[in-house]
Amino acid sequence: MRRKTTAVWAAFALTGMTSDFAVGAEERAESDWLVVAVKAPVRLEKHADRKEIVLTNGLVSRTFRTAPNFATIDYTNLMTGATVIRGVKPEAAIELDGQRLEIGGLKGQPDYGYLDPACVERLTSDPEAFQFTGYSVGKPRACYPWEPKRHAAKVPWPPRGLTLKVDCKPPQSVAAKFDGLTVSVCYEMYEGIPVLTKWLAVTNGSERKVVVDSVESEILAVTEQEKHRLHVESDFAFAGMNTTHWGPDKQYKTQVSYKYESPVLLTSRYPLGPGVHLEPGDSFESFRTFELLYDSDDRERRGLARRRMYRTLAPQATENPIFMHVRDSKPAAVRRAIDQCAEVGFEMVIITFWSGFNIENEDPDYIARYKALVEYAHGKGIELGGYTLMCASRNVGPKYNCISPETGKPGSKFGQSACLASAWADGYFRRVLSFLDATGMDVIETDGPYHGDVCASTQHEHHRGLADSQWRQWQACVRFYHECRGRGVYINSPDWYYLNGSNKCAMGYRESNFSLPRWRQILHARQNIYDGTFEKTPSMGWMFVPLVQYHAGGAAATMEPLSEHLGEYEWHLAQNFGSGVMAAYRGPRLYDTAETREVVKKWVDFYKKHRRILDSDIIHVRRADGKGIDCMMHVNAGARERALAMVYNPTRREVISTLKLPLYYAGLTDKARIREQEGEAKEYKLDRGYNVYVPVAVPPRGVTWFVVE
Repeated sequence: MRRKTTAVWAAFALTGMTSDFAVGAEERAESDWLVVAVKAPVRLEKHADRKEIVLTNGLVSRTFRTAPNFATIDYTNLMTGATVIRGVKPEAAIELDGQRLEIGGLKGQPDYGYLDPACVERLTSDPEAFQFTGYSVGKPRACYPWEPKRHAAKVPWPPRGLTLKVDCKPPQSVAAKFDGLTVSVCYEMYEGIPVLTKWLAVTNGSERKVVVDSVESEILAVTEQEKHRLHVESDFAFAGMNTTHWGPDKQYKTQVSYKYESPVLLTSRYPLGPGVHLEPGDSFESFRTFELLYDSDDRERRGLARRRMYRTLAPQATENPIFMHVRDSKPAAVRRAIDQCAEVGFEMVIITFWSGFNIENEDPDYIARYKALVEYAHGKGIELGGYTLMCASRNVGPKYNCISPETGKPGSKFGQSACLASAWADGYFRRVLSFLDATGMDVIETDGPYHGDVCASTQHEHHRGLADSQWRQWQACVRFYHECRGRGVYINSPDWYYLNGSNKCAMGYRESNFSLPRWRQILHARQNIYDGTFEKTPSMGWMFVPLVQYHAGGAAATMEPLSEHLGEYEWHLAQNFGSGVMAAYRGPRLYDTAETREVVKKWVDFYKKHRRILDSDIIHVRRADGKGIDCMMHVNAGARERALAMVYNPTRREVISTLKLPLYYAGLTDKARIREQEGEAKEYKLDRGYNVYVPVAVPPRGVTWFVVE
């Protein structure tokens, strides 16, 4: 299915794109990259006569000047024709031994409100900046090992694209001090997504130690318009961690801010450090900055773009096994959970927190016990693993705990945490990996790290002090996740480690909400799924179902006895499986009667029958508010089932209405065949906005769905 330009622009107009995007419309691709995959390869175009090279994939392009120094002179969103930048800045900056040095860049631009191409020839190189020496081109390398499993999306890994490595040498003024040191600015662009990745690599070829105090791996003078259409994040992930900084550009003398305070200068940098000591022969790579260029101001389209980025650059996050959290680690309890999961079609058992499970136990008898449980689970077609308290809120003794820089005593944001850059962490990671290897476990759920702890200790094995403590702890966690990835172990992590190998994080919810009365928690959970899937694919986030009491709430909040609360239990099942979001069903069992078992199996079978479309991205039709029906619709233009709309009626009355289904991203242009549940399909004609209008009648506290083919 090919979408002609006129159709694309009609759809863009409906999503809120402004008229300035019409520039160059006749030169746009014939298809919408969010509907039909773009197969154009990434190219490096060379223009020796202009001393320029261009990195482009047909969706975005970045143009570099190679003389008199290396600098970005154009960064264009080819989907809209808009330029991202208004001026030339250094390509990066680095602080070495306390001295800040710019890398590349050109000087002499007269007006930072816009970059006149005619003035580029007159720009000069700053003699105090690192100087360009050459570049090389290669293919993206995998940041971690991964092979598709657990029904993951079939995508290439590493992603197809090009890597551009630009080498620079120190300026003459510090050449004697840093002779032999090379800084490489690295760029990566990928096929089919408007994303550019950037990072810095430093190689110490000198004969002396060099300290990398700080790094600014990206510096962009962004236009006011494109600031809001540029999503930037990094793989240096902790809760609340922010490596993306928007600040004023004092060179921008024509801005409307009287005090030159418009936040239009983008800098990607470490919040602290990294404070890395490079001995002769050592090398260092910074975190990676990911830049996604939006082609719309519409929230849904921007969310789809971001989700496509994760599907391409973190494909392990598309694995979506159906799992249970068993709350008792005794072998008999684990076997019962395995048996019930196998009976109803669940695929994974996680021995949960507060269960008594200890993945650090080195006792041979204990290991043998769980090896036997893994073999039993595998014999039933079930994967098995468990929970570990990695470092968050964990006291491992004053010698190895994080030291607060404010007090000089053990302490962290969460009261107390173990330092992952201490010798204790070496033993922790060794014990956990040895247990995984010895037992053959398939999944690990780590509690922490997720808060970006710092540590002021100067006695820990793997960091020198405060400056490098955050970086070194992050490195330790990432190495551990990569080890798990190499073993094919599924990783539930409490923070945003997708770009470094984790599979799943919380969809987003308040834990105490699961202590509310059942019907209230159900509606809140559906709101959380609706909101969370704007930025996550369904497979990226877990939800929670308190089969037994979680924090509080007692009998009014829990599902047990399951057969006595089967209506509420089924709603949890329907909204989780219907959204493609797997939940932690935490308790001793999945069913207590034959009737309960059939209800659980009904929704598992429903999910498996429609798995491909239910794992696809969600179009947000109507958010739950308790006043009437609400709806989430999955779309996939490449699947047989182009869409599946889940409709929920949380009210105590029948709702008869007409449902508007937007089918643009389903890849349909004229007609759609739609059936309710297993009923007979009816043909509907799409209006000019790619919508159909479907009559619905949903009984009190009822659920239904519509399949679009």
